[in-house]
Amino acid sequence: MRSNLSATAKVYLVAVFVILYAPIFYLIFYSFNSGGTMNSFEGFTLEHYKAVFEDNRLIAILINTVIVALLSALIATIIGTLGAVGIVSMRSQKMRSTVLSLNNILIVSPDVVIGASFLILFTMIGVKLGFASVLISHIAFSIPIVVLMVLPKILEMNTNLIDAALDLGASRRDVLTRVIIPYIKPGIFAGFFMALTYSLDDFAVTFFVTGNGFSTLSVEIYSMARAGISLTVNAISGLVFVVTVGVVAIYYVITNRAKKMEAYNR
Repeated sequence: MRSNLSATAKVYLVAVFVILYAPIFYLIFYSFNSGGTMNSFEGFTLEHYKAVFEDNRLIAILINTVIVALLSALIATIIGTLGAVGIVSMRSQKMRSTVLSLNNILIVSPDVVIGASFLILFTMIGVKLGFASVLISHIAFSIPIVVLMVLPKILEMNTNLIDAALDLGASRRDVLTRVIIPYIKPGIFAGFFMALTYSLDDFAVTFFVTGNGFSTLSVEIYSMARAGISLTVNAISGLVFVVTVGVVAIYYVITNRAKKMEAYNR
């Protein structure tokens, strides 16, 4: 009975991965097509990738995307980590649950709603749409993600470590920088890479808050796709997918090393 369930689960898992990844690999496959359409594969070529790297505007947009992703992930990680520490330190269980619920609502809220809300906010307070508006928006939707990544590490931390540090004369700042942060470092790295990935891939929120003269890769790909089928879009999408996979791979390498170090120290 168990073997049948295991076999069914494996078949289901394979089917899910095929449905999810088949369109992506199909798109990447045709990015090497020497023909101009996705109707038939005429021959192998790198001309579409060459066209991407020769387009100065696309390179500038790519740099914009990376800068926004790195800055938003870094700032969101700092704020989210401090926020998670603050949530755990709340003495009122009711207040803690309320803040966590508000944090989770931001994660499950539709991106269209968040993007429209930021657009209205920036219009009301007079913030010009562009780099600043996109950066602020990405920081805002990344903070709840970081909180969820960091929070479990703080909750599993033995509070006796903090009490011992305080008894030995450590200040609150020393406790935070020398006890809490080193212990929750895997959660911090996880939050940073998750925020980085979300920022690189985000379209809906960015579409609302970007302005003339500034764009990110996801918005540019959307604009190019609307103009018509072009294998350059395939090439850009393939590069984005490879970068995203690379970010995830780096995250897993860092977390695995952290787990090995933690096991070794024990």
